Amino acid sequence: MWTRPFLFEYPARVRLVGVHFKPWGMSPFVDMPAAELRNRWAPADAVWQRSVDRIRNRVGDAASAAETLRVVEEELRQRLAEAPARGLDLVRHTGGRLETSHGTIPVGALADAAGVSGNHLADLFKAHVGVTPKRMARIYRFARLIVSVDALRPVDWSELAQAAGYFDHAHFSREFKDFTGHTPTEYLALWRRFPLERGGPQDYGPMPAD
Repeated sequence: MWTRPFLFEYPARVRLVGVHFKPWGMSPFVDMPAAELRNRWAPADAVWQRSVDRIRNRVGDAASAAETLRVVEEELRQRLAEAPARGLDLVRHTGGRLETSHGTIPVGALADAAGVSGNHLADLFKAHVGVTPKRMARIYRFARLIVSVDALRPVDWSELAQAAGYFDHAHFSREFKDFTGHTPTEYLALWRRFPLERGGPQDYGPMPAD
C-alpha cells in the first residue's frame, strides 16, 4: 500500500506480469504485518524466499503472459493461508463498505457497527492493509474524484470535489497535492500533455475493480 506519490522508471524493454490485490487481499499470502511493506519496494524474494527463481525456472523467457500468470497463480495458491488471520474478515467487511461508499461512511460508525473500538479497528487495518481505515477512506474518496476527470473536456474542479464529498476547497487542494504531488491545474496539464487511451488502467483508479 502506497500513501504518497511514486514514480515508475522502467528500462527501455521490460516484461511485466503482476497481481492487483484488493487492499486487504495480500494479507492471507504473507507472513508479516502489511504495515511493514507500506511505501516500500520489496523484492518478492524478501517476502517469499526463492519464489522468483522458482517462477523463472518454470516459465522461461519465451512463456506467454497467460502461462506466466498461471504459474504465479499456482504460487499464490500454495502460499494461501488455510485459515483467515485474526480480524481479516472484519477488515474485509469494513473495507468493502468503505469501497462501496467511496470512503464517505464515517469510520467511527463502522467501528460502532462492528462492536469494536476505533483503535482496535485501526490496528487490524494496519496489520492487514498497511494503513488505517481513515487513510483508506481518503484513498477511496480521492479515487472517486480522479476517475471522474475527463481531460478531453473543461474540468470544473469545484463541482467534482463537491460530488466526491470535499466541501472545503483548501482541504481538497491539500488532498490532491498529497495524493498526486501536483495541484489540480498541474495534474490536468500533464494528463493533456501525455494522453492515455480511454479504458486504460488510469480509468479504474488506484483500487482494483473486482
